Amino acid sequence: MPRFMIERNFAEQLEPTRDGIVALTQVNADVGVHWLFSFLSADKKKTYCLYEAPSAEAIREAARRLNIPADVIIEVSDLRPEQFA
Repeated sequence: MPRFMIERNFAEQLEPTRDGIVALTQVNADVGVHWLFSFLSADKKKTYCLYEAPSAEAIREAARRLNIPADVIIEVSDLRPEQFA
């Protein structure tokens, strides 16, 4: 399945909650996307998230349903140092 990096910009500091993560996981499952991991910026206003999804549109649909931003969505592939050893 394709992988995507999503940049999300928030107006307020992000304070993830258990309920929020449960809702996110359920909506993602409903549209066929899988959250792999995220990085949270030091100011807690930006995340960079790695997802597996059938398409960028599926990620946009999940974001719309959750009312969260998906400002930049880029399809990515693996590139690791050990590949060049």
